Amino acid sequence: MREHREDIIKLGLGALLLAVACIIKYTVQMPWWGYALIFALPYLTVGGEVLLGAVKNILKGEIFDECFLMSIATVGAFCIGEYAEAVFVMLFFGIGELFEHIAEDRSRKSITSLMELRPDFAAVEKENGIVITECEKVCVGDIIVVKAGERIPLDGIIVSGESSLDAAAITGEAVPLAVGCGDSVSNGCINLSGVLKIRVSSVFAESTVAKILDLVQNANQNKAKSESFIRRFSKIYTPVVVVSAFLLAVIPLFFGINFIERALMFLVVSCPCALVVSVPLTFFSGIGGAAKNGILIKSAGALEMLSHIKNVVFDKTGTLTEGSLSVCKINACGVEEEYLLYIAAACEWYSSHPVGVALKKAYKKQISKEIVTDTAEFAGKGVSAKVLGDFVLAGNYGWLRENGVEVEKIDTVETAVYVSQNGRYIGCIEVCDSIKADSKATIDALNSKNIDVFMLTGDNATSAKNTAEKLGINKVYSELLPAGKAEIIGKIMKNTPKKKTLFAGDGINDAPVLATAEIGVAMGALGTDAAIEAADIVLMEDKVSKILTAIKISDKTCRIVRQNIVFSIAFKLAVMVLAAFGLPFMWWLAGFADAGVLVITVLNSARAQISKS
Repeated sequence: MREHREDIIKLGLGALLLAVACIIKYTVQMPWWGYALIFALPYLTVGGEVLLGAVKNILKGEIFDECFLMSIATVGAFCIGEYAEAVFVMLFFGIGELFEHIAEDRSRKSITSLMELRPDFAAVEKENGIVITECEKVCVGDIIVVKAGERIPLDGIIVSGESSLDAAAITGEAVPLAVGCGDSVSNGCINLSGVLKIRVSSVFAESTVAKILDLVQNANQNKAKSESFIRRFSKIYTPVVVVSAFLLAVIPLFFGINFIERALMFLVVSCPCALVVSVPLTFFSGIGGAAKNGILIKSAGALEMLSHIKNVVFDKTGTLTEGSLSVCKINACGVEEEYLLYIAAACEWYSSHPVGVALKKAYKKQISKEIVTDTAEFAGKGVSAKVLGDFVLAGNYGWLRENGVEVEKIDTVETAVYVSQNGRYIGCIEVCDSIKADSKATIDALNSKNIDVFMLTGDNATSAKNTAEKLGINKVYSELLPAGKAEIIGKIMKNTPKKKTLFAGDGINDAPVLATAEIGVAMGALGTDAAIEAADIVLMEDKVSKILTAIKISDKTCRIVRQNIVFSIAFKLAVMVLAAFGLPFMWWLAGFADAGVLVITVLNSARAQISKS
């Protein structure tokens, strides 16, 4: 509340002066100008900025706004002797604006707190030792040293050391991330153990956190349809009510009736500030809530459209699946499973092929280089080597048959590595791109919402169909290049013109598709320039389920927007009708209909910033 101390003091002082003026009014006899003077003090205290704003806007040619309405109504109230009511209306309006600023700051803090993710200095390794350098002056290729407990200042690749990283502030994931030599790391993560030496891969201005800040801080540049509607609505609505109030005051005068007070109350009630303020504030709160959940939404328009999504299209590799091969089944023949894996991993020890990498990763233990000799790779077939003097083949079914090995063919849709030792078949290891832990639950949840789910992939039809069946996806397109994926997305949108389409991809080669879809979601694409530029939404954590969280935030935000619009218009119309009939105590009700409704809608807007999931 410190940021609003001046406003709170001003409103408190205004309320105190208003109370004193009311006591004087009812206890001391004085001429009308005396009362006007004592009420002018609280009026100018709480409403001086509004009056000044109205004058400035008139000079700019922007006449019909909330400042103009509040000024003309309250000045008119002063003119007809309703001093306390004029001050009350201004006081209530000030309280409403205070709540607006508090709610906006609450939303902004969840975003601007990201600025704290990056240190101002980095420890750069030089020939003469460690030099503490401003992050802006560190160059690509420099080696920086990050000790345990320190935050990584710049993006880079680890060249020395192993550790666990706390990436919760970046990804939203509470589980520490294990990293080692060769792994890429993002600035903003905290090094939990050990000392890391990192080769800087991007300058300070292009770092991960800088991209996040730029993306989120500009999120409100593109207006949502609801927000644009309110802006258009207020430009038509405000002149209409001013003219209506003028006619309400002037026409009865021809019949000897004075409705000026009613016309002034009508103006106070009609002010659309609750709509103009609450709708963009609600979207801003929703964007802030999404940022807290590791979801970066580029615009209010994208946030709103999420609630209308009826087609969700997923890329397969790296989005629904892990994107890297792993051993999923071991079929040993005459040997132990562990021994089969050991022989296969040893044979592949010098191979950099993804299949070989998967086998070595699955074995986990270190293999002495001395036991592996005479290695040879045969493109598209397999690898041969001598392991402890035994001749080993690890490859596909046809290649082992070519080498005279009697092989038992496995019925599988996965990649199968057949292994022989000294000409004897000893088993087969199945390697697959495993499905992410949250993919199936996410697909089930989307299906339960009657959302059509599609899967696009460059993989062969058999593999694609197998993955789709496991996930419960019926609509599958396989053997596609990036351009082909974009073409399919275009066809889906053309065939379902009344449905909004979302595409989720890993952001590496999916930029054309992300740009084509009505909503493009880049999965775990932090630091990928093409993805951040092309996507409407960037998921900082590589979890498909974050899409459900984003839809939930969008649904809640749009529901609150509708609530604010209906409540504001309905309440104001009712009070405007009552004001036109001049019912008693209308000044107090008029003040509430303006500032009170503003307070209620602003507080309701703040609910869009849901807690971290």
